[in-house]
Amino acid sequence: MITTNFWLFLVAACLIAAVPGPGIFYVAARTLSEGRVSGFASTAGTALGGLVHVVAGSLGISAIILASAELFAAVKFIGALYLVWLGIKTFRSAGRAPSLESEPIGDNRAFRDGVLVEALNPKTAAFFLTFIPQFLDPAGSNPALQFVLLGAISVTLNTLADAVVVLMAAATRKQLIGRPHLMRRLTQGSGVFIAGLGLSLALARRPANG
Repeated sequence: MITTNFWLFLVAACLIAAVPGPGIFYVAARTLSEGRVSGFASTAGTALGGLVHVVAGSLGISAIILASAELFAAVKFIGALYLVWLGIKTFRSAGRAPSLESEPIGDNRAFRDGVLVEALNPKTAAFFLTFIPQFLDPAGSNPALQFVLLGAISVTLNTLADAVVVLMAAATRKQLIGRPHLMRRLTQGSGVFIAGLGLSLALARRPANG
């Protein structure tokens, strides 16, 4: 695996991780509305959801979903509806006065949401199937294992980037926590943004070569 292809993959994966995408915006919105613990739980959830796509891609499951217009649409709309529901729930929670002391010690709900949001996003499956095969070593053995290893590295880099964003968003939230009006607007805005991610997913088109 230590080939020119691997180093090219590592550079490309680092660049992709550094570019803000839907995953980064999602964990930032959750952190701003619910706090650092929820942000990290969401990040862990999206990481596991990403690994689901990596394994599915290595087994050919993702290719089957992308090749079927019906399966792609079903997964896409379930994921989109879930995001919209999370956005509406976040927006409606803006009436509660948050405090740093009220933040949960652990947040299984945010972790579960992160897993489902990422696992139900067929755009992530399309990304892995388009990106990773370019860097597989044709002279190496077990292409499926190569796919999993490269996918796991990509997910790890994305997760590290998400964690940095969570820390930044948590610092911003800490500065605003004593200003209820601004916090309410911030939470409402986070809810609208999460719902917007859902609408964007609903409008996503199946890859032409899927």
